[in-house]
Amino acid sequence: MSNRELTSSLSTFDESGATIRGKNLSRDLIGEVSFSKMIYFYILGKMPTPEELSILDAVLVTLMDHGMSGGFNARLIYRNAPDSLQGAVAAGLLGMGSQFGGVMEQVGQYLDDIVKSPDQEAKAREIITQHRSRKKALPGFGHNDFKPDDPRTPKLLEVARKAKVKGDYVNALLLMSRVVDEVVGKHITINATAGIAALLAEIGVPFKVMRGFSLISRAPGLVGQILEEISNPIAGDLMQVINDTVVYKGEKA
Repeated sequence: MSNRELTSSLSTFDESGATIRGKNLSRDLIGEVSFSKMIYFYILGKMPTPEELSILDAVLVTLMDHGMSGGFNARLIYRNAPDSLQGAVAAGLLGMGSQFGGVMEQVGQYLDDIVKSPDQEAKAREIITQHRSRKKALPGFGHNDFKPDDPRTPKLLEVARKAKVKGDYVNALLLMSRVVDEVVGKHITINATAGIAALLAEIGVPFKVMRGFSLISRAPGLVGQILEEISNPIAGDLMQVINDTVVYKGEKA
């Protein structure tokens, strides 16, 4: 067994109460800070400035609703196991991955690489052409529903401008967008997830945990889906539509 001392700087509990990152939970936090401020403080270890908080709030609002992507999973699991609200929410969260809703960590890594590069345009072009050569979609660009532009992205960037962020990551995203259009030969929308990656990077969120913020945002949306399923059940009907429309093409017994 290792002799290394095991430590944590997040929280501790004793007979006098709970301490979170050096602050007393009952005296300093409950009733004193908002939930979004607490999210930033707990994860990043410092209280956000008003500008950072405005960006975090904008990010959390943006991805709360994701339609039936994830919502259907939550509704179906709740229908099957109404005693497990947590299981239904977890089922919806599992869909926030590298294909839908959770690509900000991939975009965040690309933006980080570009910002740190001595030749930012060359780095952006390298990233984009590598994806093109592998015939893979570039994370954070394009959207099935929003064309020619994702209307959420300009609003997010407007929030960043009003907050007077330094702008390194926002500028890297705009550079990527310009190079994407040049390489592809047409305009490709900046998906809101890419805008979120840029904004989170501007307020100090490491790209490796950016997807965690989408999960925080999505959880209340899934609770809303489940509450509606309770009052207006549709999961069973949707399953029936699937059963009625999916045609069996296998061998007959």
